[in-house]
Amino acid sequence: MHESTTPLLADTEGYRNVTDLLLRRAAAAPDHAAFDVADGSGGWRQVTTADYLEEVETLAKGFIAAGIEPGDALAIMAPTRYEWAVADLAAWFAGAVVVPIYDTSSPTQIAGIVGDASVRLGVGGTVAQAELLTAAFAETGTGALGAFAMDAAGPGSLTTLKARAREVNDATLEQRRTTATPDDAATIVYTSGTTGEPKGAVLTHRNFLGQVLNIASAYGEVVRPEGNTIIFLPLAHVLARGLQLICLASGMRIAHLSDTTVVVETLSTLKPTFLVVVPRVLQKIQNAAGQKAADKKLTKVWDAAVRTAETWGDLQERGVAASALLRLRHRFFDRLFFGRLRQVMGGRVDYVLSGGARLDPDLSLFFRGLGVPVIEGYGLTETTAPLTGNLPRDIRSGTVGRPLPGSTVRISEDGEVLAKGIGVFSGYRNPEHDAAAFVDGFFRTGDIGRLDDEGRLILDGRLKDVIVTSNGKTIVPAPWEFTVEAHPLVSHAVMVGEGRSYLSALILLDPVELEAWAEANGSTIATTPGGVLEEVPDGQLRAEIQQAVDAANQKVARSEQVRRFTLISADLDDATIITPTLKLKRSVVLERGAASVEKLYA
Repeated sequence: MHESTTPLLADTEGYRNVTDLLLRRAAAAPDHAAFDVADGSGGWRQVTTADYLEEVETLAKGFIAAGIEPGDALAIMAPTRYEWAVADLAAWFAGAVVVPIYDTSSPTQIAGIVGDASVRLGVGGTVAQAELLTAAFAETGTGALGAFAMDAAGPGSLTTLKARAREVNDATLEQRRTTATPDDAATIVYTSGTTGEPKGAVLTHRNFLGQVLNIASAYGEVVRPEGNTIIFLPLAHVLARGLQLICLASGMRIAHLSDTTVVVETLSTLKPTFLVVVPRVLQKIQNAAGQKAADKKLTKVWDAAVRTAETWGDLQERGVAASALLRLRHRFFDRLFFGRLRQVMGGRVDYVLSGGARLDPDLSLFFRGLGVPVIEGYGLTETTAPLTGNLPRDIRSGTVGRPLPGSTVRISEDGEVLAKGIGVFSGYRNPEHDAAAFVDGFFRTGDIGRLDDEGRLILDGRLKDVIVTSNGKTIVPAPWEFTVEAHPLVSHAVMVGEGRSYLSALILLDPVELEAWAEANGSTIATTPGGVLEEVPDGQLRAEIQQAVDAANQKVARSEQVRRFTLISADLDDATIITPTLKLKRSVVLERGAASVEKLYA
């Protein structure tokens, strides 16, 4: 199969723009709790839809009073928090175009974005972030209306802007709110740039409306008024913003969390019914449970539990009844391990959505087996987040599902995934970037994939990562890299070998796991400063990773096997090598690790 299409479940007829989603929800359920908001003292307070709408309208009037005109670009640079959600909708109510900026962005990145988007007003989370915006405005000659901080009081704060709401009447606000049509720009999202320069993807109100209405229809049993979720992902990422709009329109309560050190505590307090995570989070949950079992000398018992969960998940996925013996084993391990893992996740999670990276099929089956099905999906900034996705009652591990309603996926002759549909943008802010981005009306994703007989997408890697060796062999690194990355100590594996006679790899170690391993094995491994890739020569550690390399080599053809590798320690909080969505900037790693690569071929 070379093309798969899923028809629309809902159209956008009758919606002016994204702001209608909030107004319709507020009219239907004004007193329903829309948000859980941290109260600053460790607790949480609930905010109703009506109260949220009032805050949005007040700030929108403040934006208008400050000088925002229809179509002006308004930048938001802050960690994931409730005030981000207020500022986002308020900008749209004021008729502005939102330009999100990751709070980890460098001054150079900030200046590049505000300059390219011609930003007129900025909102920062902290005073320091507002100052970074101010500096970027001065450098680029933008930001005539200034920058305001969420955390500040007095001049230069959002509080000051809200106080100016009395200068704008309701009629003016309504006129501004309804200025944007479905096909007008809602946001300009700059890609995080794993390769090349960041590009500003222009997403319209129709893109968001189409995604929100259709995904809400397809995932009604997941996103529901009785449920709640916690958003950990950066709101500067389109997936988090899309999820927020879907929840807001459907009545699902939202909490925001940017401090990952309190995840477990927050899960146990708020008890979410649905979570969106990257695969690494699920892997860490499983690894942590395995380590606790090992500490209690229960490794063999844990291994049996994992096999039982995977088998149980596989049978459920295929709709096959479990044997009496398997049901007995599953009940035993549920009491011993599985129930406790569900409690770690809050005890009420019905489903987890995994995205941002490839999910190990066995890991998917494991979580399904312990009672928390994982819905894997796939999308890009340019597709307004989800393009394909498994459905709650139709999950196939190892795939990212069928096209979502209103979307078409086509596989080109060279294996590239092409996309068309309600969420697919019409182009970048710079038209020069569009020429290579589309073919026959389809967006070129840059990913390599294939469709199974039922139209589900299976991803195989990135087109730009393909390696051609000196003997003419074309190698897709992702399958090998993915297998090695399943090892708890490995954060990223980077296969190299372009124009070489054999393949090698740089293997970046997980700093947290590495520290724990070193302590357990009596080794001393120095902390690596930001920006530096440090070789780790420890022989015992190398023997540990060699097992993962050997396992990966067994899964691929001989021509795709890695002959030599180097272990690398790096600061994985360094934004110059890791994107805000935790993807590796391969070109930067290969540039900084050039000396290590040359040693592999010496």
